[in-house]
Order: sequence, then structure tokens, then C-alpha cells
Amino acid sequence: MSNYPKVAVLLAAYNGRDWIEEQINSILIQKNVNVTLYISVDLSTDDTYGFVSDLELINKYIKVLDYGKRFGSASSNFFRLIKEVDFSSYDYVSLSDQDDVWYDWKVHRAISKLNETNSSGYSSDVTAFWPDGKEQLLKKSYPQCEHDYFFESPGPGCTFVFKQSVLQAFKSNFDKISTYADQISVNHDWYLYAYVRQQGLNWIIDNRPAMMYRQHASNEMGMNSGLKSYSSRCKMVKNHWYRKQVAIMLESFEPQLKDKLLNRKYLILNFYKLRRRPRDRLALLIMLLIGFF
Repeated sequence: MSNYPKVAVLLAAYNGRDWIEEQINSILIQKNVNVTLYISVDLSTDDTYGFVSDLELINKYIKVLDYGKRFGSASSNFFRLIKEVDFSSYDYVSLSDQDDVWYDWKVHRAISKLNETNSSGYSSDVTAFWPDGKEQLLKKSYPQCEHDYFFESPGPGCTFVFKQSVLQAFKSNFDKISTYADQISVNHDWYLYAYVRQQGLNWIIDNRPAMMYRQHASNEMGMNSGLKSYSSRCKMVKNHWYRKQVAIMLESFEPQLKDKLLNRKYLILNFYKLRRRPRDRLALLIMLLIGFF
């Protein structure tokens, strides 16, 4: 067991008492890895902090960060974990939500895929599930393209696993990066993906779901499917929220490309380089043609 890879799992929680026990249990039973779980609880109105603090007392592989600050978003909470947790002695770093269920081979498979493909970052498809028993594949593993990392995330952040060195480098530049990261709200996953890709490093999006992705009224992003969600995303594009996020990514990582990649004519001519899924490419092209982006 001592020869297994050491993995720091960073879990951001907020009002998650109803689900966090199942999530934690699925993390602690991961096979062929040595896991230590670090938990940051945003200021909550339920007993999430009390529950995880009690677990910390009886399990040396659970570490709970200081409590009492309101971060306001999962993104800010995850950036807090990255900034404050010392993961320099670990081989890999994994991100976790508070309400999912990991298969017991999730992290080991991610590590295997990272090494097989010489990648620095990993994400995967997931199986979404609902309280009524419905399940549905959420596919993100479409082929990556030239500029997709400026325009979308590679999947839910709760699937992310990094080689320690790349996240350590991100952390070393955190004071500079956080100027922009603080503006991103719920897109820490997208931001981290952009960081890895713009470094010229490989990222693998696995087509095998390694976790059950819980859907409920309280989760922050959810599956982003259905007519209501589509309408909401259209409004975000129309009011230029999406364009602003892309601008932040460019300003953070490739400022010399900002004028080109925000130029409407260039984007229309190169729309196939911007998103991975063909349907999303077409949707963005339409938004560009009618002037919403």
C-alpha cells in the first residue's frame, strides 16, 4: 500500500450535509491509491462543518480547513483549497464536489490515463442521476480542438485529476492568476483547463464515466441540459457574459491573442476550432452570425 500513488483530494462543500457522507465514503475507498481528503466548507446553514469535523477526529486521512468565511461560490472555495493546501508531497491532486458518488477505481484509472497519454490534466464523461432513478450519460469526450480551452471546460471539475507538478506551478503563480480567477465565479474548472492547455501540456478527456453525477435543486451547475438550460445559456451569450469569460481567459493566459479571438470575423471563419461538440460549434456560429457574441 505504501507504494501506491499519493493523492490529495480537494473537496469544496456548502450546505451539503444531505449528500456529503456518501461522497466522502466513495473517496476513502479508492483502490490502488493512498488518498488524503482536504475539505473546505463555505459558511453554511446546515451541519456540514460539524459533520466533517467529527470525521476528522477519527480519520487521519481527512483534513478540514478553518471555517467561518463566506466564499460565495464553488470556484472561490476551490481556489482557496488550491492556495492553502500543501500538496507538494503528493503525486497527484484531484478535485471533488460534495454530492456525487465515485466508483472505487476512479482515481486509479485517471492516473493510468494521465501516464498512458503523457498528460498533465484529466477529466471524463459522467453518468448523471436523479432522485427518481433516472440516469443519463453526460458526454464531454469529443476531440479537443485548437481553441476550445478558451471557450469551454473539458467536463465537470469533480472529474479533474492533475499531476502534482502542474497544479503546483499554478499555485506558485496564484497571486497573479487570482486577479482574473476571482472574476470567474463558477468556472474554476474551465480556468484550470485553460491554464494547462496554454502551457502546451496535454489534457485527456476520458470517455469512460468514473462517477455518478448527482442532479438536484441545490447543485450549482448541474447537467446543463434541457430546454430551460438551453434558454438560460442563450441569455448568457446574448448579454455578453460568455464573451466576458472568454476575454478573461485570454487576458489571463494569451493576451496577445485577445484581439484575434474576440474578432467576430475571425471567429465566424474559424468556428470549428472553438468548441469540441459539433452541435455546440454550430450553436456558437449562429450566435456569432446574429451578433449575440
